[in-house]
Amino acid sequence: MKTEIRERYGSIAKTEGSCCGPTCCGQDDVAELETPGRPAYEGHDQDVVETTNQGLGCGDPVRFSGIEEGMTVLDLGAGGGIDVFLSAKQVGSTGRVIGLDMTDEMLERAETNRKKLGLWNTVFLKGEIENIPLPARSVDRVISNCVINLVPDKEKAFREIHRVLREGGAFVISDIVTDGTIPDLYREDPFLWSGCVAGAMDKAAYLETIQKAGFGDVRVLTEKRTSDPGTLPFSVYSVTVTGVRGEGL
Repeated sequence: MKTEIRERYGSIAKTEGSCCGPTCCGQDDVAELETPGRPAYEGHDQDVVETTNQGLGCGDPVRFSGIEEGMTVLDLGAGGGIDVFLSAKQVGSTGRVIGLDMTDEMLERAETNRKKLGLWNTVFLKGEIENIPLPARSVDRVISNCVINLVPDKEKAFREIHRVLREGGAFVISDIVTDGTIPDLYREDPFLWSGCVAGAMDKAAYLETIQKAGFGDVRVLTEKRTSDPGTLPFSVYSVTVTGVRGEGL
């Protein structure tokens, strides 16, 4: 699965097109599903948006993250860096934003974008979300945009998010979830994994996984159906979710 994801997103990194979402898959059996679509990014720095938006997200986690000047922010699955750079505008010269991605081509694109924008309070690291290459309790906010659904071991991913957050720190994640069971036909297809469909969890199980990782105040901030009701045995939603690492957790 990870090899397929790397190859697909490596290819996307070399183009201007978007391919997050099932309509990019070109398969008739998922044609009725809608793509999560490009976040509007309204109210953000439009120079950053126009320079870096590849249309790979399914929400706007930066909008809800409460990022303040001087914070350290971690973006998981940073891609070309749009959410990193939007966050960098908010943390200012005394803060830092770290973008993590496992795809070499995306990291190269992010560095190119960084040079174009001149936002030097940012850094990009290669790594996987299940093994974040940062010390414990080292960041104030974790954000991610349409990426956790691509991670095979989501329990480990949320434990890692919990580990790297400081006490009182929070995550804000936009992601794809389902309501209903995804048939094995979808689950076993690596291409549908990389298309943000097959790896999605049922929403209730997703929230339970977050709580088991030790987070409190777990809430769904936004929710939007991205598939037509009644056409499949499961429904697909884009959601934005938050949770807080309480003191001592």
